[in-house]
Amino acid sequence: MTAKLKSEDGKARYAKRRETVEPVFGQIKEHQGARRFLRRGLRACEAEWKLLCGTHNLLKLWRHTATQPAARPATA
Repeated sequence: MTAKLKSEDGKARYAKRRETVEPVFGQIKEHQGARRFLRRGLRACEAEWKLLCGTHNLLKLWRHTATQPAARPATA
């Protein structure tokens, strides 16, 4: 693994992680305070995780639409 990460291709792929997946986990942990699951059992934890991810996505959509200017109706 060390040899793969030291190659140019490996460095580029590892740097790509910063842009794609890992910020989501950090945001869920920091902003939503989800450092551990509150319920017990695999099904309960899966449901809680889906709820956390859903709220994360809804917040992203809300922030995106809240910052966009309202569309003006076309006048003929």
